[in-house]
Amino acid sequence: MQRLVLARLLQAGLVVLVVGILCFVLVRALPGDPAMRIAAGRYGPDANITEAAEHVRRELGLDQPLLVQLGASLGQLARLDLGHSVVTGLPITKELRIQLGATLWLSGSALMLSLLLGPPIGLLAGLKRGGWVDNASLGGAIVLRSLPPFVLGLILILVFAMLLGLFPPAGYGTWRDLALPALTLALGLAAVSSRVARDAVAAVVRTPYFAFARLKGLPEPVVVRRHVLRNAAIPVVSYLALQAIYLIEGVVVVETLFGIPGIGHALVHAVIARDVPMVQGTALAMGLLFVVIAMAVDLACHWLDPRPKRI
Repeated sequence: MQRLVLARLLQAGLVVLVVGILCFVLVRALPGDPAMRIAAGRYGPDANITEAAEHVRRELGLDQPLLVQLGASLGQLARLDLGHSVVTGLPITKELRIQLGATLWLSGSALMLSLLLGPPIGLLAGLKRGGWVDNASLGGAIVLRSLPPFVLGLILILVFAMLLGLFPPAGYGTWRDLALPALTLALGLAAVSSRVARDAVAAVVRTPYFAFARLKGLPEPVVVRRHVLRNAAIPVVSYLALQAIYLIEGVVVVETLFGIPGIGHALVHAVIARDVPMVQGTALAMGLLFVVIAMAVDLACHWLDPRPKRI
């Protein structure tokens, strides 16, 4: 257990280093003058952009060699100092505290909704392999997983917001505003988790201990509860770490589509404005969020595994 936690902490340190370097290099590789972009975002289009850009270039050290700028950026990260936004001037940590709350609400709601939809369907499909539930869930999973999040979000907006008027098409603040974006992410996650659960349940059903439990005359619900749920839960929970990748990627698109002021929405605007500290801060928050989810999944699998633990 200690080795597992230490490995994840080491992974978090590598994430900080790699994200810091990649964000710096990729933002600098974008076409155009970053000083011009920053000046336009800071002072607006009506300002003297050329003069403002020169001021920004001297202020932020953009006239220095790239290696010097990279060293200064990594030095800030080593001191756990994310710096200030070059556009708004606010501390990155202050902005992230506000944006991270919105992202966590969206991600947590989508993950919980996907667990309420996917695994129960997979359980029914695995217990009745080849039945209509199995075939229908397979078809639905293929369709939902093949649709990109922005296409699925647009379909939900068209149906539930424009045609039925049940939910607002965009916004943030109430559960009704969160319903469509959370469902957009949850459907893609549930599509995969249902098939993982189905295969895990089908594998347990074929085991000798499951057949022996039935031969003893135990009722079907008791057999499922005692012998299926915990054993089948291990691969489902393990796959949550991979689903976190889809979740974090989808947050960027869904937050932009539905106007949610979260980390993904901030990342898009930071890239447009060439706000390197903000890009680094949001990318680091996403990377570390993935590491935390992976650690939680490892601990959950360790607890769920019915086999004796090594001492």
